[in-house]
Amino acid sequence: MNYTSTRDSSISVSVAETIVKGISEEGGLFVPANLSVLPKFSVAKLARLAAESYHSYQNIAFDIFFPLFDFALHIEDELRNSIGNAYSANFKTGDVTRLVALEDTGKCASYALELWHGPTAAFKDMALQALPGLMSLSKIMLKRGGEKTLILVATSGDTGKAALEGFKDAPGIEIAVFYPEEGVSDMQKLQMLTQEGANVHVFAVKGNFDDCQTAVKEAFADSEILAKASAAGVAFSSANSINWGRLFPQIVYYIDAYVQLIRRSAIKAGDKINICVPTGNFGNILAAYYAIQMGLPVNKLICASNSNNVLTDFINTGIYNRNREFCTTVSPSMDILVSSNLERLLFHFTGGDSTQINKWFDSLKTSGEFEIDNKLKAKIGKLFYGGWCDESDTAKTIKSVFMNNGYLMDTHTAVGHKVWRDYVKETGDIRTKTLIVSTANAYKFADSVYEALYGKFIPRMPSYDDMLNPNLSNFGMRDDDDVLPAVSDDALTRLSERTGIRLPASLAAVRNKEVRFSGKAVAKEQIKETVLKIITGTIYKER
Repeated sequence: MNYTSTRDSSISVSVAETIVKGISEEGGLFVPANLSVLPKFSVAKLARLAAESYHSYQNIAFDIFFPLFDFALHIEDELRNSIGNAYSANFKTGDVTRLVALEDTGKCASYALELWHGPTAAFKDMALQALPGLMSLSKIMLKRGGEKTLILVATSGDTGKAALEGFKDAPGIEIAVFYPEEGVSDMQKLQMLTQEGANVHVFAVKGNFDDCQTAVKEAFADSEILAKASAAGVAFSSANSINWGRLFPQIVYYIDAYVQLIRRSAIKAGDKINICVPTGNFGNILAAYYAIQMGLPVNKLICASNSNNVLTDFINTGIYNRNREFCTTVSPSMDILVSSNLERLLFHFTGGDSTQINKWFDSLKTSGEFEIDNKLKAKIGKLFYGGWCDESDTAKTIKSVFMNNGYLMDTHTAVGHKVWRDYVKETGDIRTKTLIVSTANAYKFADSVYEALYGKFIPRMPSYDDMLNPNLSNFGMRDDDDVLPAVSDDALTRLSERTGIRLPASLAAVRNKEVRFSGKAVAKEQIKETVLKIITGTIYKER
């Protein structure tokens, strides 16, 4: 199993090299050189997994991870331990994920695939709890165990906190996260600004996510940065989904969810399903594409966008055009106009034509757009459906699903649900069971969810009766459970009071943590200077 670059198909490196480096020197993304040698899940194997009561998420993860490391068979025990550490006590459910039936009329059924039961209450935990162990193993295999690594992360909200949590106090690693100043929710910002760890750095940026992502990508190829990093004995890597090591662990939950559907008798092994993914950077839905290459029976991948609907337009027209208004929405993790992982899909769909990839993405950089031919557009359209949801419909979906089904979803999951309903209405596909990927706990976007259900949140002081209520005092938190929070002047508490749905203890606890970073924003042009200061250690002196 070798890996090549989307910008230079002559490159051939090991999986360990792809994980440690994160991105190729010329700016390309690492991809499997030959999809046919990915580990396979036949219909018989999927049926067998569903029948084995002892089988677990961890075992499916090993079945996927181990073949990718098959050139180093001696790491089997280390890999099993790494997977066990990633997906054990860090998750609130024994199944790691949860599959919740949203509606089933007998003709049309959807299931929320909840990927937010990890420590930061977002789907990024599914990969970022595993990536530190995978990176450590990779460095050992490359005999770089003593090398110092600086991980640079651009985030639209959830990746930043999940990466910080995954790599906090990791030996030989520092991590710097850059987030758009006005482009994350209050809870996402607070999670990052209160992050523990002696090796973590958090910076707000005056700009949007695309500004952060562009600056971080450029840092990997900047000659001055690379020279100073080399002199300081520092290597770079990434925890964004541009890193293959961040992307391939996401394949696991699609295989696992299919097995869960078989166990529930919702489908039979071999039946095709739909997968609807709310996405901005295209990584989450690309993981589903790789699952298909491993044998997962899928009818349609439904790509759900918010008002930043550049991906929807591309799927429907064949034109990728970022020259449009950037919208700051209630689903901020999807507020992206330059979707990095689309490059990987196009590389595979063109048969590994890195020359064409360079032409398209050079055009995107210089003119802001590119267009594919009708043959490729039809090929993409055969597998992918693109749709989008505006702010009003996002709110309506949150309310209707809660009122009709009692299910509380976040703003991103609501986008997915609305687009799935549009897909059913447009195509008449009422029989195919559909996974709607639920990417975050609703309380990460409490203000928006509260407003969707009850109108704009208006703070209030607790009443005298409230203060005397022993069930609503001092959070009543237990370390091992979720809790109904105390009466306080915030949307988190009021949302829990009115819905009766518990606030995860990890999110409740954030409000009592020390704020360690100022949140003062740097200009996007200052990101390079900031990275240089981290390399030289002067950033600590300025704190």
